[in-house]
This record gives sequence, structure tokens and C-alpha cells, in this order.
Amino acid sequence: MPLDGLFTHAIVHELNTLITGGRITKVHQPYSNEIVLVVRNNGQNYPLLLSAHPSYARAQITYIPYENPQTAPNFVMFLRRYLEGTKIQRIEQVDNDRIINFYVNARDELGDVQEIRLTLEMMGRHSNLFLVREHDNRILELIKHVPADQNRVRSLFPGATYILPPAQNLLNPFQSGLDSLAAMILDEPFDNWAKQIQSTFQGFSHDSAQALARAINQDGDHLANARHWLAQFDKPQPTLFTSANGGLSYAAFNWQQESTSAQSFDTIGEMLDAYYVGKAERERVNQQAGSLVRVVKNELKKNITKRKKLLNTLSDAENADDLKVKGDLLITYPHLVEKGMTSVQIENYYDNNNLLSITLDPKLNGLKNAEKYFTKYRKLRTAVDFVNEQLALTDAEISYFNNIMAQLDVASPKDVEDIRIELTTEGYIRTKKKSKQRPKVSHPDRFESSDGTLIEVGKNNLQNERLSFKQADRRDIWLHVQKIPGSHVIIHDANPSEATLIEAAKLAAYYSKARDSANVPVDYLPAGKLRKPNGAKPGFVIFEGQQTLYVTPDAALVSQLKIKK
Repeated sequence: MPLDGLFTHAIVHELNTLITGGRITKVHQPYSNEIVLVVRNNGQNYPLLLSAHPSYARAQITYIPYENPQTAPNFVMFLRRYLEGTKIQRIEQVDNDRIINFYVNARDELGDVQEIRLTLEMMGRHSNLFLVREHDNRILELIKHVPADQNRVRSLFPGATYILPPAQNLLNPFQSGLDSLAAMILDEPFDNWAKQIQSTFQGFSHDSAQALARAINQDGDHLANARHWLAQFDKPQPTLFTSANGGLSYAAFNWQQESTSAQSFDTIGEMLDAYYVGKAERERVNQQAGSLVRVVKNELKKNITKRKKLLNTLSDAENADDLKVKGDLLITYPHLVEKGMTSVQIENYYDNNNLLSITLDPKLNGLKNAEKYFTKYRKLRTAVDFVNEQLALTDAEISYFNNIMAQLDVASPKDVEDIRIELTTEGYIRTKKKSKQRPKVSHPDRFESSDGTLIEVGKNNLQNERLSFKQADRRDIWLHVQKIPGSHVIIHDANPSEATLIEAAKLAAYYSKARDSANVPVDYLPAGKLRKPNGAKPGFVIFEGQQTLYVTPDAALVSQLKIKK
């Protein structure tokens, strides 16, 4: 289901349960449209993500790791001034709309207590996050400033009065109840029910209206079915559905929609992490890694072009003997050539005296044309070794950049900076600033197998190198997809169970270019058998004596095994 008013109701229910009364200890803005509030409550930290992203707006407790920018944006500095150290007094949904208010008591410049409201509007491309002074509804700051000529209904800039978006004038089902559906049930055909529900009640998306219609149409008292269905938003059992084509959708509870599998989660936050780990993370990576992708694509294009030229040179070298034959014939019969001729036919004594047509430089005589053919012949012959050497280097570069592209495909935002550091260190990105400090590399992703064994996954070459050669014990088991770019995976156990080995292999397959494939071969062996050739690029290893497993990547398993930070 999309994030509609009903799902927002379930989110508010969960957030009130987990963080109301908690103290805001930190405020971060890792991405341009998103804020993370770290809320300390009952001895536990809850990272509260408030997103005004145009495609992925939401509020949730998230454990997806993020990296903060080196310089804090102005909006987060403003929030820190008002919110850090305050307690969340209450969390409320506006009617049954996609608007959530977070209330805190903060002190103003004079030290007087004032009620401050953080309002999140989850309205697609109109999503926004406001800091509002409650007593006069004044907007203190907002995450997206909108010029007056782009929104004539409301003023969306600091100092303006906060006004709610235009109301739909529909019934709030949690206040009015669903008894008004009785007439619909009696008078309307089933095919019209979903449309009628949407036109009567606030906060229903098409999917949720269809789900309620299905629930009402079950055996028993139709209105009782409807009430029971609605009551489940106050007792959410978050469910992630996977369709036949691998698409994901979610709901606050399992409302029996058509799917190939349904996975339940303890909290809405965990479910949304599993859902958005591919979607929102991909968007964030695309934003952060745009320049890296351009660099990698340019290098790939350059090396692919270079490879074609080298192969053409080798092809020409294979015909070098023809040049020597032409030179021999010209030096044998120089009298047949006069200046101004563009070609000549000479009996080829290497080929039963068959006539051979030889192209000439009209400015040169026979001997000079022969010398020109011999010079080209010698260059091609001496170039073969050099070309073969360059071809091997070019193939290595192409393989390296294909590997970088695969890493960007599975990277999380925290991995992007590592890849940038690597490309800068390798000289592919030029920078004026030369830091004497050793760059800080992010940590590999950590997972726990079903029997409690620690598994680590490197998401880029710098992580892979450190994980495989510095952090892993020689007896730990190392895994990697066979002959395909992917992550290094370490099982921190010399004798892992078969279940752990299979789970680690599935992680290796998922974090590789074969993520969308089935029956992926994954090699494994003790980490102590890995070798790195001298001068090899970061993350490159050679090995022998491996064994191979065949597995299919499983996104749900990745989310299940991931250790929450």
C-alpha cells in the first residue's frame, strides 16, 4: 500500500508507544530532505527518520546506517537550537491525513518555556517539514523554502503563518466509525465499494479501499468485519509482500492481498527499512555518487575504445607478413615503378607468380616505396609485445571499473565516500587538497546468521581489502561470487554450520552483480589462502583450492540477518 492516512495512523500509534516522553539527544540531517532525531527513551536510543523526500516521504524508527555531511546544513543547526535536550510531549496525526505533529516544550531567548511543533507533511512532491511556534502558528523554519509564485495557497517560508493544506471534507473513519457503509453494502454492487469508500472517508488509498472492500465481503456481519479491519491499525502487525515479479509492497497488517509471499515484522520501522533499503538507498546513492558514476563510465568508455584500437593493431600485425612480401617484390623489381604511379601489379614469386596489386605512394620511386613497406612491417612486428601488454592492462582496467560499477549498484550512502577515496587515491579523480591524514574507511556491514555467527560483508574495495587481509582470522571462511564483481564476505568461524555457510553465500550473491539472478555460484575457502599480487588494485585477490555453493539471492534474508546499529 502507499503511505496513506490509514498507514500514517499506524505509524503514529507505534511512535507514541516507543518514543513519547523520550528526550531528543541529537539532531542530524544526513540528506537534503531528511532529518534524523535520536530519541532516548527507556534506556534505548531510537533514530527517528522524518523524510520530506518527494518519492519516499515517511516517518519511522530506522536502523539503516547513514553518514552526516562534514558541514551541518542551516536547517539542522536551527533544529538543534530548539530541539536538542527537549522531551517529546505527544505525537498526533492531523485528522486522518498524511500529516504528523511532534510536540516539545523548548525555551526561547528569554528562557521562557514555549511549545514548539515539528510538523511533517507527507504529500509526495509537496512534502515538507516545518518547525512551528505553537501559540501563534508562526513558521520558525522549514526544510524546503517554496517561493510565493510556486504555491499561491499557502506561504511556505520562515516567518509566515502555518496553514494546513486544503481539507478534503471527508469523514475520519477513526472518529465517525464505519456505520455509514451500511447503505453502500445494501445498495451498491461490490465492484463499486472501493470507489465509494474513497469518496466517503479520509485517508484511503486505492489499495486500502480495495482491502476494506474485500474484508467487508467476507462471511458474517459485514459491518463487524469492517470495524475489525479498521481496528487492526491500532494493533499493527507490519507485513511486507513480495509479488510474482519480485516487487515489494507493504501494509500495517496482513490483509491477504495477492502475493507470492508475506513476511511479518515486529515494528513498522523494521518493515519500512526492509522495503526502502533498496529504493530510498538507491536514490540517496544516486544523489551522492552522480559524479563517481560519470567518472567510472568515462573510464570504461575510454578503455573499451582503447581495447578496440589495440585489437585492430593486433589484427594489422597478423597481416604484417603481407607488408614484407610487398616490400620484397618492390625492392626486387624497382624498375616497374615510376613516380606518380598509385599502384603496380607484380608477379609474386611467393605465390606461384600470381599477379599481386601493390598500392604506392605516388611521390616515391620503387625503392622508397619498398622502404616504406619495410618500415611499417618492422613497427608492427615490434608493436605486438607492447600491444599485448597494453591489452592485458586495459582488460584489467575494464574489469576494475566494472567492479566499481557493481559496487555502486549495491552501495549504501556510507559506502560512496569510500569509493570516492579509492578513485582519488588511484588517480582517477583529481583534487587540489592533499590531506596528510589517512582517510577513514567505513565499516563493513554486519550480519548475524540464524545460529548466531557473525558475518561481515565488504561493500567496496577498501572495505574488502581491510576485511579480508586485516580483520579476518586466517581460519575464517571467505566467500565471493564466482567470476562476477561482488563483495568479500567473511564468516567469523573456522567451522561454520551448513546453514550459516548457505546464508553467507546468499549474502555474497545478493551483494554482487548477480543480485537479480538465480542459482549463483559462490566460491568459499579459508581467508588465509587469499593472495594479493604486487601492484594489484585494492580488493583484488587470487586463490586456489576453493569449494563452490549454488544459491539464489534473498532480499528478505538480508534484512532479517542485518545487525541493527
